[in-house]
Amino acid sequence: MKEIVLIGAGKIGEMIAMMLADTGDYRLTVADRDAEFLARLPKHPDIRTLTLDVDDGEALARALAGKFAVLSAGPHFINRAVAGAAKKAGCHFLDLTEDVSSTRAVKELAEGAGTAFIPQCGLAPGFISIVANDLARRFDSLHEVRMRVGALPKDPSNALKYNLTWSTDGLINEYCNPCEAIVGGELLETPPLAELEAFSLDGVNYEAFNTSGGLGTLCDTLKGRVQILNYKTVRYPGHRDILKMLIHDLRLGERRALLKEIFEHALPITMQDVVLIFVTVSGQQHGRFVQESFARKVYSREMFGRTWSAIQITTASGICAMLDLLAEGKLPHRGLVRQEEVDFSDFIANRFGHNFAANGDGLSRQDRPGLKIADPVVA
Repeated sequence: MKEIVLIGAGKIGEMIAMMLADTGDYRLTVADRDAEFLARLPKHPDIRTLTLDVDDGEALARALAGKFAVLSAGPHFINRAVAGAAKKAGCHFLDLTEDVSSTRAVKELAEGAGTAFIPQCGLAPGFISIVANDLARRFDSLHEVRMRVGALPKDPSNALKYNLTWSTDGLINEYCNPCEAIVGGELLETPPLAELEAFSLDGVNYEAFNTSGGLGTLCDTLKGRVQILNYKTVRYPGHRDILKMLIHDLRLGERRALLKEIFEHALPITMQDVVLIFVTVSGQQHGRFVQESFARKVYSREMFGRTWSAIQITTASGICAMLDLLAEGKLPHRGLVRQEEVDFSDFIANRFGHNFAANGDGLSRQDRPGLKIADPVVA
C-alpha cells in the first residue's frame, strides 16, 4: 500500500480521497489548513487528516517524509511551496492547476529532480491534452487543433446560466489571465474572453471563448508542427457578455477578491452538472486533408453512496489515473512529465480514466452527429 499526502480537502480533494481510498491500494493523509473542510471528509480507515498550513515549511516537510507522492488539490498559489518540499523529500508531485506561472515554477523544480513532477493532471489542462495529442499523432502533418471544454449546470436558472462547480479562484484565473495560442505557426498571447464562437451539440446551443491555462504544455509540444492551436471554455449563450461587463466595464478584474466574494455569494454550487469535452484536429493524412473529432459528455452520478458532480468526477479521475500510471511504472519516475506524453490507451483503460469512457466501454473515435460549429464572432 502506497502512502500519499493529499493537500486540499475541498470539493475536488474530497472526491480524490474517496476514489483512492476505495481501491485499497493507497493510504492517504489529507492535509488542509481549514479544520472544517477536514471534518467534512467521509470516514474511511485509509484516510487520516492533518491540519496543515503549507507556509509552515517544517510541518510540510514532516508530512511528506517517506511518502510515495503528494497531490496538490489546493489553490494554485500553494504549488510552488508544495513542489519545492516534494523535491526535498524525494516524493513524486502531482497537481491540478491551470495557472501558467505556477506551472512554470514546477517545471523549473523538475529539472534535475530524482522524482516525477506531473503538473496539470485534471480535465483542462489534463485529459484534454491527452485526447488532443492522441488525435494529432494520426496525422502526417497538422493544420489545426481546437480544444473546447465546459463544466455547466444541467438546468441553468440565472442570467449567467452558470453555477459554481469547482474552484472559484481557478475560475477567475481563467477569465482574467492571458491565454496562450498558436496562430499562423507562431506562439502568441491572446486576451481572455475574446474570439467568441457559437456551436451546437445534440440540439443544445453553446458559446466558447478564450480562457487561460487550458492548453497546459501543449503549445511547447506542438510548436513548429501546427498552424493553429487554441483552447476555449464552453458556456451557454450570453455568459461571456455579462463577464465582460463585470470584469472590464466594472473593473472587477482588478479586484479579484471582491469578484470571488460576489460569485460565491450569488452563484450556488450544484451537483447536477455536465462536463462537455470537444476536440477537433485537421491536417494531412495519406495525401488528403482530413479532420478527426472527439466529443464526450460526462454527467454527475452517484458514487460511494452520494451524488458527485461531473466536474468532481472528471477532475479527480484525471489525477488519480496519473497516480495509478505512475505507480504501475507506465510514466517516467523522474523529471517533468507532460500530460500529452501519456498514452491515451493506457489512460482510458485505467480504472479511474475509465470514467471518461463512452457508456463505460471505451471511447469511440468517429465524428459525433449533430455537431455544428459557426464561424467565430469578432469580439
